[in-house]
Amino acid sequence: MTRISLVIAVLAALTAMPAQAEDFMAGSLKISSPWARATPKGASVGGGYMTITNTGSAPDRLIGGSTDIAKGFEVHEMKMDGGVMKMRPVAGGIEIKPGQTVKLDPSGYHVMFMGLKEQLKKGGHFKATLDFAKAGKVAVDFAVEGIGAKSPTGDHGMSMDHDDMKMK
Repeated sequence: MTRISLVIAVLAALTAMPAQAEDFMAGSLKISSPWARATPKGASVGGGYMTITNTGSAPDRLIGGSTDIAKGFEVHEMKMDGGVMKMRPVAGGIEIKPGQTVKLDPSGYHVMFMGLKEQLKKGGHFKATLDFAKAGKVAVDFAVEGIGAKSPTGDHGMSMDHDDMKMK
């Protein structure tokens, strides 16, 4: 393989990789990979997820937020209660202690977009503002993944669409 062919092959491989999600800062808080699941047509709620790391020396709290794509924005938690999975709003928000990383995902803490004004479609993006008790407000961009996604596509540098796989 010539050097030119090698360079072309490397560049082609790099451009085929999914874009890595952007990180956002709010004071000493680092917000990584904000993403949401696509919603069925007519759905009135959607879920949002991200990772928040507190690099500072004082605790902070995610207390809410807002977005133009929904009437409301709430902080929620999924939790097993007597063998039944229950979802509820988190009073006072989610604490992020100094040095702690809190992962918001479909099976635990997450944000809910209440009263959706539009369908969330895979491959789309939307803006939202997160509200922290101490760090204040920070604008972020949510990437929309598939309806059953468990993590953002960019987490592992590759993705696979299981809907397209067929048994032969």
